[in-house]
Amino acid sequence: MVAMLNHTAVGHGSHGGGAGQTLSNLTEESDVEICLPPGGADANATATTAADGPFIWSEPLQGTLLSCYFWGYLVSQIPGARVAENFSAKWVMLFSVGINVVCTLLTPVLTELHYAGLIAMRVLEGVGGGATFPAMHCMIAAWAPPNERSVMSTIIYVGTSFGTAISILLAGVLSAGLGWESVFYVMGGLSCVWMLLWTILVQDNPNKQRFISPEERQMINSSLGSDDQHGAKEEHPPVPWKKVFTSVPFWAILVAHCCNNWGWYMFLIEIPFYMKQVLAFNVSSNAVASALPYFPMLIFSMILGKSLDSLKAKQKINTTIARKTATSICTVIPGICLLILCYIGCKHTAAVVVMTVGIVAMGGMFSGFLSNHIDIAPNYAGTLVALTNTVATLPGIIVPLFVGYITKGNQNIGAWRVIFFVTIALFTIEFLVYTIFGSGEEQPWNKAAVKSNDPEKPAVSDESTPLNGTKTANGTTA
Repeated sequence: MVAMLNHTAVGHGSHGGGAGQTLSNLTEESDVEICLPPGGADANATATTAADGPFIWSEPLQGTLLSCYFWGYLVSQIPGARVAENFSAKWVMLFSVGINVVCTLLTPVLTELHYAGLIAMRVLEGVGGGATFPAMHCMIAAWAPPNERSVMSTIIYVGTSFGTAISILLAGVLSAGLGWESVFYVMGGLSCVWMLLWTILVQDNPNKQRFISPEERQMINSSLGSDDQHGAKEEHPPVPWKKVFTSVPFWAILVAHCCNNWGWYMFLIEIPFYMKQVLAFNVSSNAVASALPYFPMLIFSMILGKSLDSLKAKQKINTTIARKTATSICTVIPGICLLILCYIGCKHTAAVVVMTVGIVAMGGMFSGFLSNHIDIAPNYAGTLVALTNTVATLPGIIVPLFVGYITKGNQNIGAWRVIFFVTIALFTIEFLVYTIFGSGEEQPWNKAAVKSNDPEKPAVSDESTPLNGTKTANGTTA
């Protein structure tokens, strides 16, 4: 969106009164710093004229355009999870990405007509995107041996960060050279290639995969407690809803997910605007600086995940300690970095370094609370992540609107200081709640209602509400 906006027109038109005038009264005039571009006052003069986009959208409208993706994302999580668990995570994932491809390719045309067209496409993209996260959790539960879950979860989910980095860089290059429209066409085309590869190479579980050896299939099935290799019909126990919603470890994950998502969306969505509004980076420099942290984040996340799994294998730590350690990293360090940004002023290089450290540390979430759903209830991993991610989607809606409201007429360090303090407070809540109440132990209700033809396996009714069941091909080993 940075490349789509006419920042000169927006900047001149957004210094009126309203909410922004009220906020300015909360900060001393000497506290509000307006930064010069990196390299001096004239460094961005030519670049700004060339890079400015055609759209004059106010800060509140920008917030709406950014947050509307999460309107759709909010509604598709739980339905997507249930379909993925009961039918096929592979095809749910493919269909979801297909929706995003169509909407991405249509976005330039509809945006030129009216910003309402962009809103419609963003909402539909959210509907598609909402099902992908629980679908991938189902895939991990069916494929990842317990002692390798941290590494596999990290590799898979850090791919989203790597894709973000590549997309930011590619978007900067394409928008500068071929116009903002080219970004959508290229991304849509690349996603079509991914869909083809996914269809050919991926299966829901090891028993259906023809590209692995029998030995590997046996190893995975044995580690998950599922030795059937003949495609027997999978059992579908109902979700024990009452026990889920009275589970303290589940609520610890939910709180951590919500608070951390606020911080994640702050770094992912809003930091590029901070760099443009406050640090005065042009589009190309902004793209490089915004994408830079995600490459070391990829490396750090995998090293952390491997280290934690290695320590667990050696019985130096248990799963609970591993999850709490990783979650602490992705809360404490980013919070400290935001506190530093509040007072670092216009030191461009130092600000980029601090932001990089904060985003890299956020990679701890992949080995932390995001992997915890599978630990406490592998049979219901998709449903649990859909529940927490649905609630954790609310920050995605609120953050852009909140930032747009605070920065209206106040595109300066004083306004962003308020934004960062709120984020730091939420990081603190996450750290305290998850450290005290989080757990990596499998919960008793994970095995609550498994009906089987095997007379040695009792059928327990519990208080579950049948909702077409959940696959247990992944077994019950935590």
